[in-house]
Amino acid sequence: MIKHLADCTVLQNGVKMPWIGLGVWRVDDGAQVVHAVKTAIQHGYRSIDTAMIYKNEEGVGQAIAEAGVPREELFITTKVWNSDQGYDTTLAAFDESLKKLGLDYLDLYLIHWPGTDKYADTWKALEKLYKDGKVRAIGVCNFHKHHLEELMKTAEVKPMVNQIELHPLLSQKELLTYCKQNNIQVEAWSPLMQGNLDHPVLAKLAQKYEKTPAQIVLRWHLQNGVVIIPKSVKEHRIMENAALFDFALSDEDMGRINDLNQNQRFGPNPDEFFLV
Repeated sequence: MIKHLADCTVLQNGVKMPWIGLGVWRVDDGAQVVHAVKTAIQHGYRSIDTAMIYKNEEGVGQAIAEAGVPREELFITTKVWNSDQGYDTTLAAFDESLKKLGLDYLDLYLIHWPGTDKYADTWKALEKLYKDGKVRAIGVCNFHKHHLEELMKTAEVKPMVNQIELHPLLSQKELLTYCKQNNIQVEAWSPLMQGNLDHPVLAKLAQKYEKTPAQIVLRWHLQNGVVIIPKSVKEHRIMENAALFDFALSDEDMGRINDLNQNQRFGPNPDEFFLV
């Protein structure tokens, strides 16, 4: 049972990863992202998830430097973008991200999208970074089961994390089961359906548990063994998204949320997204 904001899942290599982090997708670089990250850290968050394509790594780095929390207490994630995929270009992209963040190492480095034909070479670069001690864990984003199966034909190190779009309308049950069977930690992006929480079942459960629909959904994720990185720039929302430990959903209510699945995506399908 996850009881505190500081609680962690343990990845297959023994690295501890917080169950809850702050996502900073579509958060402006500069004052906005600095404020959001510092606020989250102040309220007990220790995991921050960014990406090269978000164009706010410098602000995240500034916030980390100013937050006053020892680096080893933080868990920092960023990602290699599609246009940088390939062995040498990934190594260069990693160095650039590390420089922007102002860090000596990363806790988690991810391939942002599978794309078409380069992710095996990209993964070899991540394996080198991992073996060289520049990153504590490596993983992927938006990989379907068939992508993972293909990758593991040549991988020396198995992905430790798969960050995917996952929420009540897209429960990804088969992929979640596959990842659990292979000791790959699933992490949800857009865990709150990009704010599309207006659903009678969620409203009824929110009333029953005296919580918000967002808190109901986030608790559902945690009880499914999924790491969450809800995004917010507002202090009260950042606090609300972490206030999940004074209640638990019953098995029956978990099932009611599971039944909401419609295989509905708010983001692109990884099999169709090759944008550089």
